[in-house]
Amino acid sequence: MFSNLSGSNIIFLLLAIIISLVIHETMHGVVAFWLGDDTAMEAGRLSLNPLKHIDPITTIILPAILIITVGVPFLAAKPVPFNPNKVKFGEFGAALVGIAGPLTNLILAVITAVIFRLFGANWQGNLLEAVVIFAQINIAMFVFNMIPFPPLDGSRLLYAFAPEGVQEVMARIEAAGFTTTLVFIFIVFYIASGPIFNIENGLLQLLFG
Repeated sequence: MFSNLSGSNIIFLLLAIIISLVIHETMHGVVAFWLGDDTAMEAGRLSLNPLKHIDPITTIILPAILIITVGVPFLAAKPVPFNPNKVKFGEFGAALVGIAGPLTNLILAVITAVIFRLFGANWQGNLLEAVVIFAQINIAMFVFNMIPFPPLDGSRLLYAFAPEGVQEVMARIEAAGFTTTLVFIFIVFYIASGPIFNIENGLLQLLFG
C-alpha cells in the first residue's frame, strides 16, 4: 500500500501518521469521558498535543520498519488510559471507547474523500499525493485496529459480545504484553496481508472512485 515512496511522500506519511494517531487517541479519551470515565482527562490525554501521545518506538520506528518490509504500518501511540469500571453500559461502554479510535480514522478518510470529490478535480502533484496518503493511513488504521485481537481496538467490541471463556482467553493474551502483539502482527501480515490489502484498497477505491 505504501511502496516506492519519494522523499516528499515520506514526509507526508510521517505527518499523516502523527495527525491521525493523535486524533485517534484523543477520541478514545473523549468518548470515555462522555461515558463517565475521567481517567484520560486526569492523565492529560484529552489533548491534540502530539507529545502527549507519541511513543518513539511504536509511533515512528516500528511503522517505518513495517512499511519497508511489508508495505503497511502498524500504527500505535501511547495507550490512552481508561477505567472500564467507570464507563456507562459496562462492557458495551468499553467497546464504544475501543472502537472510537478506528471509527474516527474512517470518518477522517471519508471527510478527506468528500473534500477531494468536491474540490480536487484539478489537484495534482504534492497536494494530491498528500491527500491520498492521508486517506490511506486512516483506512489502514481503521482496518488494522478493528482486528479483534487484544490489545487492538476491535478486541473491545468482540469482548463485549464474547462468552466468558473467550473473554478469559482474551484477557490472558492482553496480559502477556506487547511481545505477543508484535508476534501476532508479523503473523497476520505474512499470512493475511493479501485480504487486508484488498480491504484497504477496496475502501480507498470506494471513497475516491
